[in-house]
Amino acid sequence: MPKYVIERVVPGAGKMSAEDLKALSQKSCNVLSNMGPQIQWIQSYVTDNKIYCIYVAPNEEMIREHARLGGFPANQVSSVKTIIDPTSSE
Repeated sequence: MPKYVIERVVPGAGKMSAEDLKALSQKSCNVLSNMGPQIQWIQSYVTDNKIYCIYVAPNEEMIREHARLGGFPANQVSSVKTIIDPTSSE
């Protein structure tokens, strides 16, 4: 299944409270539950003004539909072509 990195511009994301982040993740999980098992949220990274999310889904359109249904921005959706890590140098 293809993996995607989603860049969400969320001003002040790094200052969101634990309660706000919990509410955001609950909303995302509710939308995902309604969309079915084809799309899965792996994890997200919160920075000062952006949230970077890792998802697996059959296509970009499903990623964008999740964003639309949840009311989340999906400013950039990029398909992961290859994964490297420190073991790639061996």
